[in-house]
Amino acid sequence: MYAPAKEIVQIVDRDNREIDALPRHLMRSRGLIHRASYILVFNDQEEIFVQKRTTTKDIYPGYWDVAAGGVVLASESYEQSASRELAEELGISGIPLTPLFDHYFEDATNRVWGRVFRCTHEGPFTLQPEEVEYGRFMPIPQILQYSRQEPFTPDGILILQQI
Repeated sequence: MYAPAKEIVQIVDRDNREIDALPRHLMRSRGLIHRASYILVFNDQEEIFVQKRTTTKDIYPGYWDVAAGGVVLASESYEQSASRELAEELGISGIPLTPLFDHYFEDATNRVWGRVFRCTHEGPFTLQPEEVEYGRFMPIPQILQYSRQEPFTPDGILILQQI
């Protein structure tokens, strides 16, 4: 059964030190800093697979997202989270993930330490219906231009600006 609100999430401080483990719904309601994995899925033309988030997501519902990924569970490393999330959201497994960088993001609804990974995959994808409505490959300049007209996850756009 799909129940993300009950996931036990790794809570960290501003220096990314582990301080607690709490259910996801408490992390969100209290605005706590947590960890997340972000996986940029490139094709051979260096375009990124961009996904439309479902309207039932607990954060940024209905937004476009440049990365697969999600919260790091209390029992996971960033790498384990990235592999799990990539398999769950897009049906991709058994491919190498290259870590790019760690970054901190904060806005009014989200405070997160993230580790960004990249991989190459041409598809096909098996989209998780609870998380992803649909997706397509886009070149980075087109994504940045499109983000001025459509809502994109702000942490994802920050990641694109850093690469």
